[in-house]
Amino acid sequence: MMKRTRKRSDWDGFMKPTGSLIINEGSPKGPGLLALDPATKFGWAIDRDVYGVWDLTIRKDQSIGFKLLRFRSMLNEVCELNKVTVIGYEKPGGRNYRALVLHSKLVGEVEKYCEENNIEYRGYSAGEIKKFATGKGNSGKPLMIKAAQEKLGYGGEDDNEADALWILELLKFELGIK
Repeated sequence: MMKRTRKRSDWDGFMKPTGSLIINEGSPKGPGLLALDPATKFGWAIDRDVYGVWDLTIRKDQSIGFKLLRFRSMLNEVCELNKVTVIGYEKPGGRNYRALVLHSKLVGEVEKYCEENNIEYRGYSAGEIKKFATGKGNSGKPLMIKAAQEKLGYGGEDDNEADALWILELLKFELGIK
């Protein structure tokens, strides 16, 4: 396996991920997986040790279209670098109208990208993810983080990263990958 880490300065003025990107030259464990927790603070995970948050916050003079273009560019780079063949993501849901619209648009970009690049994809509801992680479909953010720390060895405190890690684990479980 060949690794390539990007320096934080490489992302200045664009998006600032908190994790590293890794090139995965193919793994005997199975397909290249990517888990996504879509939002303005966008959680992502490639494995238990490679995860982070993409900050898609836009300036006042930028449109949501600019946010989608930046996201699409990052998605393309991560998928190419890691030879991603399957993407798992959280389906849109909730009551906040603006968040629901953004989430839906981001998922639409994921699905469009997958269709164009022959990548399999699977969406999971928040309840499915929470039940898989904690045994309860209505678990709050602190319980999801705590479960990731205890069961997955997660060392952080960010709910976006924890959710992405759980989506990755659920995807692996569904695909029969250990």
